[in-house]
Amino acid sequence: MIQKHNNQYINRELSWLQFNARVLQEAADDSVPLLERLRFIGIFSNNLDEFFKVRYATIKRIDLAKTDSREVLKGEVASELLEKITKIVIKQQAQSLKTIDIIKEKLKEQDIFIIDEKEVTEDQDAFIRNYFVTKVSPALVTYILNDLDKFPHLKDSVAYLAVKLTLKDKIPKEGRISKMLQQKTKEKIYALIEIPKTLDRFVVLPDKDGKKYIIILDDLIRYCMRINFSIFDYENATSHMIKITRDAQLDFDNDLSKSFIQKISSSVKSRRDGEPVRFVYDKELDKDTLTFLMDKMGVDNSDSIIPGGRYHNRRDYMKFPDLGKKDLVYQVNPPLEIPGLSLQGNLLAKIAKKDYLQYAPYHTFSYTVKFLRECAIDPKVKTIKITIYRLATISHIASSLINAAKNGKQVTVQIELQARFDEEANIRYAEQMQREGINLIFGVTGLKVHCKACLIEREEDGVLKRYGFISTGNFNESTARIYTDYTLFTTNEAILKETNKVFKFFEINYKINRYKHLLVSPHYTRSSLKKLIKREIKNSNEGKPSGIKLKLNSLSDYEMIDMLYEASRAGVKIDLIIRGICCLVPGIPGMSENIRAISVVDKFLEHPRLYVFHNAGDPKIYISSADWMTRNLDRRVEISCPIYDEDIKNELLETFEICWNDNVKARILSKDQDNRYIRNDNTKIRSQIATYDYYLNKLAN
Repeated sequence: MIQKHNNQYINRELSWLQFNARVLQEAADDSVPLLERLRFIGIFSNNLDEFFKVRYATIKRIDLAKTDSREVLKGEVASELLEKITKIVIKQQAQSLKTIDIIKEKLKEQDIFIIDEKEVTEDQDAFIRNYFVTKVSPALVTYILNDLDKFPHLKDSVAYLAVKLTLKDKIPKEGRISKMLQQKTKEKIYALIEIPKTLDRFVVLPDKDGKKYIIILDDLIRYCMRINFSIFDYENATSHMIKITRDAQLDFDNDLSKSFIQKISSSVKSRRDGEPVRFVYDKELDKDTLTFLMDKMGVDNSDSIIPGGRYHNRRDYMKFPDLGKKDLVYQVNPPLEIPGLSLQGNLLAKIAKKDYLQYAPYHTFSYTVKFLRECAIDPKVKTIKITIYRLATISHIASSLINAAKNGKQVTVQIELQARFDEEANIRYAEQMQREGINLIFGVTGLKVHCKACLIEREEDGVLKRYGFISTGNFNESTARIYTDYTLFTTNEAILKETNKVFKFFEINYKINRYKHLLVSPHYTRSSLKKLIKREIKNSNEGKPSGIKLKLNSLSDYEMIDMLYEASRAGVKIDLIIRGICCLVPGIPGMSENIRAISVVDKFLEHPRLYVFHNAGDPKIYISSADWMTRNLDRRVEISCPIYDEDIKNELLETFEICWNDNVKARILSKDQDNRYIRNDNTKIRSQIATYDYYLNKLAN
């Protein structure tokens, strides 16, 4: 009989907050270079903004629906969960502020000073005033609230300075009582200053005596307050920062005359009017001003109201200048070539002979770009099909596809216009590619297309030969420098024939294809994974070798978690490397005692998905675009690709073990959710550095 446990799962949102706590740990880690610690503060803040726009907003909608939320939230009451989240976030925000103060003190030891408006020296005054007049003032939007019939619409995640000006008294003061009455009735001007997103948040001031000085744009504006409000004769001014986060849900209209691009574009624009879900304010803000603002903005107790520090939008710390201090940032290791696959040679000719694995950013992403550039000019290449989820701002991928179309290739691009927060960039590229004659496909109704695949057909000796690549990450040059991801280059006909079936599904949605090799969501991934787990259970029960190794961003699907629990009870050893959400509770006797789980947060964002099933000594290994989340298994088009090349199999197993043995940046995932670091007497292994060295050695041998 299966033993039931009260704490069988960890709530998804609370688990995510613990992931973000791991990011905050990096900011607090003395071994991390100082300027990188500030950037981790930025990542922590940016993550939190997106969490409130999406997850918190979703729970709030569930709460406002006034239905029983326990089923959809797996036992949690929506209103209670919102309160838990707010309490945790307030605590984390307080910790982040303490961490910033510590980092600033450490920076002073390096002769780097982040000053505020009260610390400006006479030498800096002229530079700051000139900078304000020439660069800042023309970009400022200032609202005088007293005379407005309607409170201005505050933009999502834009910081504002809430200003209160106390005007000078122009009535002659006679006697003590008269002075007291006048003091009570002095006219006040309330204003909002929008902090421009078009300007650098950190203004580097001229060096002095070898010391470097930076003033945050907010404080520069505070210093120049009298210039900005020169038309008012005031005696006192206070300014405190506020910020609103809005619901990022897209709502589509049903106008049949609009194209899909038009509908998405219209919906993205309407997102700007989404309901507020979080209000963050400087805790020093006057109570009467706070009440006034909350009332005017429509913020109520169902929103997350968070008293914060003096500065908001700390995500800008991700772009903190390095000031030429190379010793205060991570050492840059140049991306490596793949052994045997020269970027100066003919890639297609090499890939025709064997499979190759690109593991960015250890390997250069240039292979993906060069593959497409070769195809764009190769007279024998007839067709190119590719899926696009998130493109770089300036995309060589997109330009290569356009180049191919100009050269007469038949180019088909499945572009996901609903890639959250990248809709506008994708719309822009979609319109550009459409103008160049590229055949665009906008997915499948009700499903996001999240798989990462490319398929080309090349005429060789009178027949069409397929080449292609399948990846765990986006075809994005920018993120490829900081996200770790696998890409398999192959001519394996079995794999590519089935990849072509996926592209056919995009155009003929009613036809469900069969697959022998690929695991394809939404139709087969879940059932295929369950079969693979059951085989491990069967092998264990029969005394055969068994085991499961998974590397994922998130593990939150309860049915799959239950399958892993069942495997654990059958004696199957399971090792999990989960960067983000992990709703599974490892190490519980009678439920998960054979499951171990860790999380690695370091310089690069761990993004690949890898599934390894022992299969009695003949491992079945897949790279995938799919996390084990309900949305990836049931509501998205995903591809999990089998690895058949023995060398690549070994490579994936060896790099998994490097990551698993990390005892510098790995944390233990447990029921306590305390993010305890793995510390032991073994040789120190920082897996991301060790993985780079692993590939460096392969290149040398």
